[in-house]
Amino acid sequence: MLAAANLREHWRSFLASFLAVVVGVGLIAAALLLYDSSRPRPLPRVANAPVLVVAKQAAEPTGSLRDRVPWSEREAGDLARKLEGIDGVAAAVIDRNFYAQAFADDEPVPDEAAAEAGHGWSSTRLAPYELTAGRAPRSDHEVVVSTALGVAVGATLPVGLADGVRTYTVSGTVPGHGFYFTDAEAARRDTGVTTIGLLAAPGFAGSAIADRAGRIVGDGGTALTGAARGVVEPGHHTHRRFLGTQLIGAITIMALFTTIFVVTATLALATAQRRREIGLLRLIGADRRQLRRLVLGEAVLLGLLGSVVGCLAGVFAAPALLASLARLDVTPPGARIVISAWPLLAAGAVGTGIAVLGAGAASRSAARIPPIEALRDAATERRRLGRGRGVTGLVILGLGLVLAVLAAVGDADRRVTLALTTSMCLIAAAALLAPVVIGPLVRLGTAAVARWSRGAGAMLVRAELLNSPRRAASIAAPVIVAVGFAVLISGLVETMRMAYPAEVTRQLAGQVLIDPGNAPGLSEAVVRANPTGRAPLPTRLFVTRPDGGDTVLDGVGSRDPRWSRPGEAVLDTTMAELLGVQAGSTVTVRFADGRSAPLRVAEVLPPDPTRGAFVLSRETVREHDPTALTDNIFLAADQAPARLGAGARLHDAEEFALQDYHTDAELTDSLASMLTVVAVGYSGLAVANSMALAAVGRRGSLAVLRSAGGTRRQLLGVAVGETGLLVIIGSVLGLLATVPALVGVASGLGAETTTRVSVQLSGAVVAGAVLGTLALATAASAVVSWRQLRPRSN
Repeated sequence: MLAAANLREHWRSFLASFLAVVVGVGLIAAALLLYDSSRPRPLPRVANAPVLVVAKQAAEPTGSLRDRVPWSEREAGDLARKLEGIDGVAAAVIDRNFYAQAFADDEPVPDEAAAEAGHGWSSTRLAPYELTAGRAPRSDHEVVVSTALGVAVGATLPVGLADGVRTYTVSGTVPGHGFYFTDAEAARRDTGVTTIGLLAAPGFAGSAIADRAGRIVGDGGTALTGAARGVVEPGHHTHRRFLGTQLIGAITIMALFTTIFVVTATLALATAQRRREIGLLRLIGADRRQLRRLVLGEAVLLGLLGSVVGCLAGVFAAPALLASLARLDVTPPGARIVISAWPLLAAGAVGTGIAVLGAGAASRSAARIPPIEALRDAATERRRLGRGRGVTGLVILGLGLVLAVLAAVGDADRRVTLALTTSMCLIAAAALLAPVVIGPLVRLGTAAVARWSRGAGAMLVRAELLNSPRRAASIAAPVIVAVGFAVLISGLVETMRMAYPAEVTRQLAGQVLIDPGNAPGLSEAVVRANPTGRAPLPTRLFVTRPDGGDTVLDGVGSRDPRWSRPGEAVLDTTMAELLGVQAGSTVTVRFADGRSAPLRVAEVLPPDPTRGAFVLSRETVREHDPTALTDNIFLAADQAPARLGAGARLHDAEEFALQDYHTDAELTDSLASMLTVVAVGYSGLAVANSMALAAVGRRGSLAVLRSAGGTRRQLLGVAVGETGLLVIIGSVLGLLATVPALVGVASGLGAETTTRVSVQLSGAVVAGAVLGTLALATAASAVVSWRQLRPRSN
């Protein structure tokens, strides 16, 4: 097969493309393996229930599915009785989850799962959990706890709940996590139901039970079996998985985008270096279709080989990636790598597809080579830009400019997304149109040096780059991408670091706050002990859309007398527009306890994040959501109380909010660093390949320069100078391609936070990207040129 023979013969020309596929597939395979391993899995707490019946999900205003619409106590009881009538169902257990946390010396015992650690005793049947000591709770003053707490049976234990700290007698212990109260006590504390576990009788399969259960629950829910039961998990698991998925997605997109770019550039250059060989094939009768098939066949073989090696590398890299994310605290507890087929098959397919996609332009270029031109002695490049590349670059440039205008005049909520898309388009356009813009920038960059330099080095650098625009562009293009991404990511992080703290400073200056410390929120007892200040009580509200679907909204219970009237609600203009209501209208909402009630819209006010978008009376929220916890209490600094309540702590509001933001920003910084390293590494790989391929075509010119008296050191200096200048030019173009996007980001953040925001850059990240690319590029240039200049034995 000719394609395989070409790979063997010209393996040096294909090496960089092969390595790019290997690295890209390795990153994608590792990311997909980690994603697959981090997917929700059934909790040990429900492992004995082959079927879980869960309520339907409501969509957020953005359209993404989130919270489940709760059944009321009556609806859940009726549904459980119907489910128990299914042949093969031994029991239908209503599963409840609410805040419960052990206290010691008036301080909460740290427990990240505390927000959903409280359950009814019946829920132990879903595990099943066997008592390790003692007995089940018989009264509402008894509780069964985990053996990990180290509390003896018969001892008293302060337990933090939504209404305050209560003292319970430990009646027994179980091996699993959680606090298990009587079913009556749990029903009072968690009045809304979203999950019912079905226990199967011996000899009955879960799938058959699930089919019957699904027909009974209808549109109101879903019957889950097998791994699908993993969606029933604590909120902190979901939050960690969401953060980890964002990181994995960003790494995958970066690897995909950069791999496509590098493979396309390296294959195009490799094909250009084989013009004479392709011309010879044309002379002996090969038509254009055959040449396209030849180049695409080489790409398929290259992609397959690179994908195999890349998948193996991904298997070994996945545990390291998991460890990195675990250090950032963005993986679910107990996550471990599980090797499965689909991530590797998907990564391999992507790798092969990238190679074929990257070879598309090269195959068309090869098919257009006329035999006579390919057999000429002169190796001077054609100066004009390829038609396809030029048209694509101009189209993407035009799209980027249109998006830049839309980002400048668009809504604040869309401005950041539009600005990021603008940057991606402008970076791609700058890389595609590099052969056109390289010439003027080279003339500008070498004009002064050539004028004042005594030697011929500057003149040679200038002449070589002006006469080899494609080679120059192949070196500058990956630098544009690497530096562009580094500037974009670091600029986005730093600009956000300026914007949000500025908003916090404006809102919280001169205030103090009471924080729950190691608890997920403040209890009602702490709020009552501090009757002054703003104490928003968050809850989730469900409204039915005209199309019959459900939307979940953030509601806030307020004790401010201006909008704390039972039976009424105060909306901001955005929320009123979403719901299609106005002042005086009535909106029916379903609360966390599954009950629905009409609320009269008392006022529609301008948006105010300190007030909330959907404000109700605190009493209304507490009536329907007994598990709700207050996040913080905000007071004027001169109103700071002397006594706070169990577990509560007093902070300067501004400093606390800034510290909380900087904690989140550390995660973003880590993401920026990881993506910058990937981009710079790919850039170095592409530049090294471009230098290696170009050196083959420059053997004759180097020999002429040697015969004219040029020393090895001088010629190395010329090669390194060319590369250094191209890295500088690529860095400038990468910077210019991202400035419009960052201006749009700053404008959008300024409008969102109502503060003055300017573009900010991380000098360390940008300098690291530029210097890292410069070091890799000049090192590759020096090594390749040194090898070409070595004396060769006959």
